Amino acid sequence: MNLFDRRNFLRYASLGLFATLFTGKKVEAATFLMKRFLALPPKEIPFITPNEHFYIVNYGKQPQIHTDNWAIEITGKVERPLRLTYEEILARPAVEKVVTLECIDNEVAGELISNALWKGVALKSLIEEAKPLLGVQDVAMYGADAYSDGITLERAMHYDVFLAYQMNGVALPKEHGYPLRAVVPGLFGIKNVKWLTRIELLDEDYKGYWQQKGWTDEATIKVTSRIDAPGAYNTIKSGYTFRGIAFTGGYGIRAVELSFDGGKSWVTAAIEPPPSMYSWVFWKYEWKDPQPGTYQVFSKATDKLSRTQTAFVSRAFPDGTSGLHSVVTFVE
Repeated sequence: MNLFDRRNFLRYASLGLFATLFTGKKVEAATFLMKRFLALPPKEIPFITPNEHFYIVNYGKQPQIHTDNWAIEITGKVERPLRLTYEEILARPAVEKVVTLECIDNEVAGELISNALWKGVALKSLIEEAKPLLGVQDVAMYGADAYSDGITLERAMHYDVFLAYQMNGVALPKEHGYPLRAVVPGLFGIKNVKWLTRIELLDEDYKGYWQQKGWTDEATIKVTSRIDAPGAYNTIKSGYTFRGIAFTGGYGIRAVELSFDGGKSWVTAAIEPPPSMYSWVFWKYEWKDPQPGTYQVFSKATDKLSRTQTAFVSRAFPDGTSGLHSVVTFVE
Protein backbone atom coordinates (compact mmCIF):
# COMPACT_ATOMS: atom_id res chain seq x y z
CA MET A 1 0.00 0.00 0.00
CA ASN A 2 1.34 3.43 -0.94
CA LEU A 3 1.57 5.53 2.24
CA PHE A 4 0.67 8.65 0.27
CA ASP A 5 -2.45 7.22 -1.31
CA ARG A 6 -4.94 10.02 -0.66
CA ARG A 7 -7.70 7.82 0.75
CA ASN A 8 -5.42 6.13 3.27
CA PHE A 9 -3.60 9.38 4.00
CA LEU A 10 -6.89 11.02 4.92
CA ARG A 11 -7.88 8.05 7.05
CA TYR A 12 -4.67 8.25 9.06
CA ALA A 13 -4.80 12.03 9.09
CA SER A 14 -8.16 11.96 10.84
CA LEU A 15 -6.53 10.04 13.69
CA GLY A 16 -3.58 12.41 13.92
CA LEU A 17 -1.05 9.64 13.35
CA PHE A 18 1.39 11.34 11.02
CA ALA A 19 2.90 13.46 13.77
CA THR A 20 4.78 10.34 14.87
CA LEU A 21 5.66 8.95 11.43
CA PHE A 22 8.08 11.54 10.15
CA THR A 23 11.40 12.97 11.34
CA GLY A 24 13.77 15.68 10.16
CA LYS A 25 13.16 17.06 6.67
CA LYS A 26 10.36 14.59 6.14
CA VAL A 27 8.38 16.51 8.75
CA GLU A 28 8.57 19.66 6.62
CA ALA A 29 7.40 17.78 3.53
CA ALA A 30 4.58 16.07 5.38
CA THR A 31 3.53 19.34 7.01
CA PHE A 32 3.36 21.02 3.61
CA LEU A 33 1.17 18.22 2.25
CA MET A 34 -1.11 18.36 5.26
CA LYS A 35 -1.55 22.13 5.11
CA ARG A 36 -1.94 22.19 1.35
CA PHE A 37 -4.10 19.16 0.63
CA LEU A 38 -5.23 17.31 3.74
CA ALA A 39 -6.73 19.83 6.15
CA LEU A 40 -10.11 18.51 7.24
CA PRO A 41 -12.95 20.91 8.09
CA PRO A 42 -14.26 21.02 11.67
CA LYS A 43 -17.31 18.87 12.36
CA GLU A 44 -20.54 20.76 12.90
CA ILE A 45 -23.00 18.50 14.67
CA PRO A 46 -26.28 19.32 16.41
CA PHE A 47 -26.94 17.92 19.87
CA ILE A 48 -29.93 15.97 18.52
CA THR A 49 -29.09 14.10 15.32
CA PRO A 50 -31.70 14.56 12.56
CA ASN A 51 -33.28 11.26 11.57
CA GLU A 52 -31.88 11.43 8.05
CA HIS A 53 -28.33 11.77 9.45
CA PHE A 54 -28.60 9.16 12.21
CA TYR A 55 -26.16 6.33 11.54
CA ILE A 56 -27.53 3.11 10.06
CA VAL A 57 -26.05 -0.37 10.44
CA ASN A 58 -28.41 -3.18 9.49
CA TYR A 59 -27.68 -6.89 9.46
CA GLY A 60 -29.76 -7.95 6.52
CA LYS A 61 -32.45 -6.81 4.14
CA GLN A 62 -34.78 -4.23 5.64
CA PRO A 63 -38.19 -5.84 6.25
CA GLN A 64 -41.38 -4.21 5.07
CA ILE A 65 -43.88 -4.16 7.94
CA HIS A 66 -47.47 -2.91 7.94
CA THR A 67 -49.02 -2.23 11.32
CA ASP A 68 -52.44 -3.54 10.31
CA ASN A 69 -51.11 -7.10 10.58
CA TRP A 70 -48.25 -6.58 13.04
CA ALA A 71 -48.11 -7.36 16.76
CA ILE A 72 -45.44 -7.76 19.45
CA GLU A 73 -45.54 -10.96 21.52
CA ILE A 74 -44.17 -11.48 25.04
CA THR A 75 -43.64 -15.23 25.47
CA GLY A 76 -41.45 -17.82 27.16
CA LYS A 77 -41.20 -18.31 30.91
CA VAL A 78 -44.21 -16.17 31.80
CA GLU A 79 -47.57 -16.82 33.43
CA ARG A 80 -49.51 -14.57 31.08
CA PRO A 81 -48.22 -14.34 27.49
CA LEU A 82 -49.03 -11.05 25.79
CA ARG A 83 -49.83 -10.09 22.22
CA LEU A 84 -50.12 -6.37 21.61
CA THR A 85 -51.04 -4.55 18.41
CA TYR A 86 -49.50 -1.28 17.32
CA GLU A 87 -52.53 0.65 18.53
CA GLU A 88 -52.37 -1.08 21.92
CA ILE A 89 -48.70 -0.18 22.27
CA LEU A 90 -49.43 3.47 21.44
CA ALA A 91 -52.23 3.55 24.03
CA ARG A 92 -49.94 2.56 26.90
CA PRO A 93 -48.16 5.02 29.25
CA ALA A 94 -45.22 6.42 27.35
CA VAL A 95 -41.63 7.17 28.28
CA GLU A 96 -39.51 9.73 26.45
CA LYS A 97 -35.73 9.89 26.74
CA VAL A 98 -32.72 11.34 24.96
CA VAL A 99 -30.42 8.37 24.29
CA THR A 100 -27.22 8.14 22.27
CA LEU A 101 -26.65 4.95 20.31
CA GLU A 102 -23.22 3.75 19.19
CA CYS A 103 -22.27 0.87 16.93
CA ILE A 104 -19.83 -1.63 18.42
CA ASP A 105 -17.85 -1.32 15.16
CA ASN A 106 -17.41 2.43 15.57
CA GLU A 107 -13.79 3.53 15.18
CA VAL A 108 -12.16 5.93 17.60
CA ALA A 109 -13.79 9.29 16.76
CA GLY A 110 -15.90 7.51 14.16
CA GLU A 111 -19.27 8.49 12.72
CA LEU A 112 -21.28 5.46 13.89
CA ILE A 113 -22.68 7.29 16.89
CA SER A 114 -25.80 9.50 17.02
CA ASN A 115 -28.18 11.07 19.52
CA ALA A 116 -31.99 11.17 19.40
CA LEU A 117 -35.13 11.78 21.43
CA TRP A 118 -36.99 8.49 21.62
CA LYS A 119 -40.55 7.75 22.77
CA GLY A 120 -41.99 4.37 23.60
CA VAL A 121 -43.15 1.98 26.29
CA ALA A 122 -41.05 0.70 29.19
CA LEU A 123 -40.02 -2.92 28.73
CA LYS A 124 -40.30 -3.40 32.50
CA SER A 125 -44.03 -2.69 32.42
CA LEU A 126 -44.65 -5.34 29.75
CA ILE A 127 -42.58 -7.94 31.58
CA GLU A 128 -44.38 -7.24 34.83
CA GLU A 129 -47.74 -7.64 33.09
CA ALA A 130 -46.64 -10.95 31.61
CA LYS A 131 -45.58 -12.11 35.12
CA PRO A 132 -42.19 -13.81 34.69
CA LEU A 133 -41.70 -17.19 36.32
CA LEU A 134 -38.95 -17.93 38.82
CA GLY A 135 -35.56 -18.60 37.28
CA VAL A 136 -35.78 -16.25 34.31
CA GLN A 137 -32.28 -15.17 33.32
CA ASP A 138 -32.41 -13.49 29.92
CA VAL A 139 -34.80 -11.50 27.78
CA ALA A 140 -34.35 -12.40 24.10
CA MET A 141 -35.55 -9.99 21.43
CA TYR A 142 -36.32 -11.02 17.86
CA GLY A 143 -36.62 -8.81 14.79
CA ALA A 144 -38.48 -9.31 11.52
CA ASP A 145 -35.11 -9.28 9.73
CA ALA A 146 -34.17 -12.58 11.43
CA TYR A 147 -31.76 -10.74 13.74
CA SER A 148 -31.88 -11.34 17.47
CA ASP A 149 -30.05 -10.51 20.67
CA GLY A 150 -30.73 -10.56 24.38
CA ILE A 151 -30.18 -8.76 27.67
CA THR A 152 -30.38 -9.94 31.23
CA LEU A 153 -33.68 -9.75 33.09
CA GLU A 154 -31.95 -7.50 35.63
CA ARG A 155 -31.07 -4.96 32.95
CA ALA A 156 -34.53 -5.13 31.43
CA MET A 157 -36.07 -4.33 34.81
CA HIS A 158 -33.64 -1.76 36.20
CA TYR A 159 -31.85 0.14 33.42
CA ASP A 160 -34.58 2.16 31.70
CA VAL A 161 -34.84 -0.15 28.70
CA PHE A 162 -37.81 0.69 26.49
CA LEU A 163 -39.40 -0.14 23.16
CA ALA A 164 -39.47 2.92 20.93
CA TYR A 165 -42.10 3.79 18.35
CA GLN A 166 -41.10 7.43 17.86
CA MET A 167 -37.79 9.07 16.98
CA ASN A 168 -37.33 12.82 17.27
CA GLY A 169 -41.06 13.47 17.40
CA VAL A 170 -42.16 11.38 14.43
CA ALA A 171 -43.04 7.74 13.87
CA LEU A 172 -39.97 5.54 13.87
CA PRO A 173 -38.45 5.63 10.36
CA LYS A 174 -38.53 2.31 8.53
CA GLU A 175 -34.74 2.08 8.37
CA HIS A 176 -34.53 2.56 12.14
CA GLY A 177 -36.86 -0.27 13.06
CA TYR A 178 -40.47 0.72 12.34
CA PRO A 179 -42.84 0.02 13.94
CA LEU A 180 -41.01 -0.90 17.17
CA ARG A 181 -37.39 -1.22 18.25
CA ALA A 182 -35.47 -1.73 21.47
CA VAL A 183 -33.55 1.14 23.04
CA VAL A 184 -31.10 -0.24 25.59
CA PRO A 185 -29.17 2.62 27.24
CA GLY A 186 -25.54 1.84 28.02
CA LEU A 187 -25.11 -1.03 25.57
CA PHE A 188 -23.76 -0.99 22.03
CA GLY A 189 -26.15 -0.96 19.08
CA ILE A 190 -26.04 -4.74 18.66
CA LYS A 191 -28.39 -5.00 21.67
CA ASN A 192 -30.89 -2.46 20.31
CA VAL A 193 -32.90 -4.86 18.14
CA LYS A 194 -34.99 -3.31 15.34
CA TRP A 195 -38.34 -4.35 13.78
CA LEU A 196 -39.36 -6.22 16.91
CA THR A 197 -41.87 -9.04 16.59
CA ARG A 198 -41.27 -11.13 19.70
CA ILE A 199 -39.72 -10.93 23.17
CA GLU A 200 -39.02 -14.19 24.96
CA LEU A 201 -38.12 -14.71 28.61
CA LEU A 202 -35.64 -17.55 29.09
CA ASP A 203 -34.11 -19.44 32.00
CA GLU A 204 -30.75 -19.59 30.24
CA ASP A 205 -28.11 -17.28 28.75
CA TYR A 206 -29.32 -16.36 25.26
CA LYS A 207 -26.70 -16.11 22.52
CA GLY A 208 -27.78 -13.78 19.74
CA TYR A 209 -26.58 -13.32 16.17
CA TRP A 210 -23.23 -11.72 17.00
CA GLN A 211 -22.56 -13.71 20.17
CA GLN A 212 -22.70 -16.87 18.07
CA LYS A 213 -19.86 -15.37 16.04
CA GLY A 214 -17.70 -14.65 19.09
CA TRP A 215 -18.69 -11.05 19.87
CA THR A 216 -19.31 -9.84 23.41
CA ASP A 217 -22.55 -10.64 25.20
CA GLU A 218 -22.11 -7.77 27.68
CA ALA A 219 -21.68 -5.06 24.99
CA THR A 220 -21.01 -2.32 27.54
CA ILE A 221 -20.21 1.00 25.87
CA LYS A 222 -16.70 2.26 26.61
CA VAL A 223 -15.78 5.77 27.71
CA THR A 224 -14.91 7.81 24.65
CA SER A 225 -14.33 11.37 23.48
CA ARG A 226 -13.79 13.08 20.16
CA ILE A 227 -12.31 16.37 18.98
CA ASP A 228 -14.67 17.90 16.41
CA ALA A 229 -12.99 21.29 16.06
CA PRO A 230 -10.46 22.05 14.82
CA GLY A 231 -10.33 19.50 12.07
CA ALA A 232 -7.16 17.53 11.44
CA TYR A 233 -4.28 19.69 10.16
CA ASN A 234 -6.17 22.97 10.56
CA THR A 235 -4.31 26.18 11.32
CA ILE A 236 -5.58 28.11 14.35
CA LYS A 237 -4.74 31.24 16.29
CA SER A 238 -4.48 32.12 19.96
CA GLY A 239 -7.86 32.04 21.67
CA TYR A 240 -9.25 29.25 19.51
CA THR A 241 -11.99 27.18 21.17
CA PHE A 242 -11.63 23.42 20.86
CA ARG A 243 -14.88 21.48 21.02
CA GLY A 244 -16.16 17.95 20.72
CA ILE A 245 -18.27 15.21 22.28
CA ALA A 246 -17.81 12.62 25.01
CA PHE A 247 -19.91 9.57 25.81
CA THR A 248 -20.04 6.71 28.29
CA GLY A 249 -23.36 4.96 27.80
CA GLY A 250 -25.50 5.33 30.90
CA TYR A 251 -23.35 6.78 33.64
CA GLY A 252 -22.67 10.39 32.71
CA ILE A 253 -19.38 12.14 31.90
CA ARG A 254 -17.54 13.66 34.85
CA ALA A 255 -14.57 15.26 33.02
CA VAL A 256 -13.01 15.81 29.61
CA GLU A 257 -9.32 16.69 29.39
CA LEU A 258 -7.00 17.79 26.60
CA SER A 259 -3.25 17.36 26.26
CA PHE A 260 -1.05 19.53 24.06
CA ASP A 261 2.24 17.85 24.99
CA GLY A 262 1.80 14.19 24.17
CA GLY A 263 0.02 13.26 27.38
CA LYS A 264 2.56 14.72 29.83
CA SER A 265 0.00 17.16 31.19
CA TRP A 266 -3.75 17.65 30.85
CA VAL A 267 -6.14 20.60 31.07
CA THR A 268 -9.83 20.35 31.88
CA ALA A 269 -12.49 21.30 29.34
CA ALA A 270 -15.91 22.74 30.17
CA ILE A 271 -18.86 20.34 29.80
CA GLU A 272 -22.32 21.45 28.77
CA PRO A 273 -24.88 19.75 31.08
CA PRO A 274 -26.88 17.22 29.04
CA PRO A 275 -30.65 16.69 29.33
CA SER A 276 -30.16 12.96 29.88
CA MET A 277 -27.66 10.69 31.60
CA TYR A 278 -27.91 8.47 28.53
CA SER A 279 -26.77 11.04 25.97
CA TRP A 280 -23.41 12.28 24.80
CA VAL A 281 -22.14 15.60 26.15
CA PHE A 282 -20.65 18.56 24.35
CA TRP A 283 -17.40 19.98 25.69
CA LYS A 284 -15.23 23.01 24.83
CA TYR A 285 -11.86 24.49 25.77
CA GLU A 286 -10.44 27.91 24.90
CA TRP A 287 -6.70 27.72 24.21
CA LYS A 288 -5.77 31.23 25.21
CA ASP A 289 -2.02 31.63 24.68
CA PRO A 290 -0.38 28.83 22.69
CA GLN A 291 3.08 29.25 21.22
CA PRO A 292 3.41 29.02 17.43
CA GLY A 293 4.17 25.53 16.22
CA THR A 294 2.76 22.10 15.43
CA TYR A 295 0.82 20.21 18.09
CA GLN A 296 -0.76 16.80 18.36
CA VAL A 297 -3.75 17.37 20.64
CA PHE A 298 -5.31 14.46 22.52
CA SER A 299 -8.64 14.21 24.32
CA LYS A 300 -9.74 11.81 27.04
CA ALA A 301 -12.90 11.48 29.12
CA THR A 302 -13.73 10.14 32.57
CA ASP A 303 -17.23 9.08 33.57
CA LYS A 304 -19.02 9.34 36.89
CA LEU A 305 -18.01 5.78 37.78
CA SER A 306 -14.37 6.96 37.51
CA ARG A 307 -13.82 4.92 34.35
CA THR A 308 -11.26 6.76 32.20
CA GLN A 309 -10.89 6.48 28.46
CA THR A 310 -7.95 4.21 27.78
CA ALA A 311 -5.02 4.97 25.50
CA PHE A 312 -4.80 1.28 24.61
CA VAL A 313 -5.70 0.86 20.95
CA SER A 314 -7.94 -2.09 20.16
CA ARG A 315 -10.00 -3.18 17.20
CA ALA A 316 -13.76 -3.63 17.35
CA PHE A 317 -13.75 -7.41 17.83
CA PRO A 318 -14.89 -8.66 20.28
CA ASP A 319 -16.07 -5.83 22.55
CA GLY A 320 -15.58 -2.49 20.77
CA THR A 321 -12.69 -0.24 19.82
CA SER A 322 -10.62 1.80 22.23
CA GLY A 323 -7.95 4.49 22.12
CA LEU A 324 -7.51 8.24 22.40
CA HIS A 325 -8.49 10.58 19.61
CA SER A 326 -6.03 13.23 18.51
CA VAL A 327 -5.69 15.89 15.86
CA VAL A 328 -2.58 17.62 14.52
CA THR A 329 -2.98 21.39 14.74
CA PHE A 330 -0.82 24.23 13.45
CA VAL A 331 -0.67 27.40 15.55
CA GLU A 332 0.30 30.61 13.76
